[in-house]
Amino acid sequence: MRGVAAERLTPSVMPHWQALRRRERWRPAEIAFWLGLAAVFFVFPKHLVFASQVLITGLFAMSLDLILGYAGIVTLGHAAFFGLGAYSAGLLAKYGVHEPLAGLLAAAATAGLGGYLSSFLVLRGGDLARLMITLGIGLLLFELANQATALTGGVDGLQGVEIGPIFGLFHFDFLGKVAYLYVLAVSFTLFVLVRALMMSPYGLSLRGIRDNPRRAVAIGVPIRARLTNIYTFAAMIAGVAGALLAQTTQFVALDVLSFQRSADLLIIVIIGGTATLYGGFIGAALFLIAQDRLANLSPEYWLFWLGILLIITTLFLDAGVMGGLLRIETLVRRRFGIR
Repeated sequence: MRGVAAERLTPSVMPHWQALRRRERWRPAEIAFWLGLAAVFFVFPKHLVFASQVLITGLFAMSLDLILGYAGIVTLGHAAFFGLGAYSAGLLAKYGVHEPLAGLLAAAATAGLGGYLSSFLVLRGGDLARLMITLGIGLLLFELANQATALTGGVDGLQGVEIGPIFGLFHFDFLGKVAYLYVLAVSFTLFVLVRALMMSPYGLSLRGIRDNPRRAVAIGVPIRARLTNIYTFAAMIAGVAGALLAQTTQFVALDVLSFQRSADLLIIVIIGGTATLYGGFIGAALFLIAQDRLANLSPEYWLFWLGILLIITTLFLDAGVMGGLLRIETLVRRRFGIR
């Protein structure tokens, strides 16, 4: 009887599993993306410090994409977790624990705790309430860090941060070679974890909550638990990104908690594309490169050109740069009959 029942269920179940496995497969473009980031080490050896900043910002943007793109949680204070991670790793290194990986774990734990505790406030209201609550939390932490000069250094920043060699073997150098490989390895590891999570039924349930919360409740999805989990997880990743910044620069500035950093991050995710994971990295590269080039051309008016870029992206690329690239890929596949 069990064999007959299994045979009856197999035809309806198999297509779902096949679709899931198809989504989990790494596409050639994804492999090329990460190989390209590895090639940066050899192609642009004089710009590895800047490339590390792009990767860190991309990782930070990916954490926002988890809660904004996949879960539909709007926020204006995501820099709070970035700052918590940066100060955690910086203080740990300043007061004797110089191992970089220990700093990453401390940053993830501190930011995750902050995300979990604040989730009880953030997830209570609607979008407008969430915007105001997250903004308030970010401003509160910024002012606390500003006033606690004995601990954080205030406006002068946290100094005396000494980072030891990775695994006791690889020392950070002035050219940023070790730092870039370190940031790339951490970013790729976390990306693989996040990608697997978003491709799983858990990730699909988050999209269901975002698109139709009433239907999600009807089919038994624990909405509050799912949102709390992803909010905490995103905070942990943001904390790791903050720790990477503190460790690679060996300094923690007060602006890691600033509202401007949260606002810039939101722009980055919108430019790159939400609910794509790669959009955060692409948006970070475009934003930081544009900021660097436009600031050199016109230091006073670079924000004007950035505003034009944002308007064009919003009007003509409703899903960001990644959305445009995915549409081009779909057209090419249809044109040549590729599945």
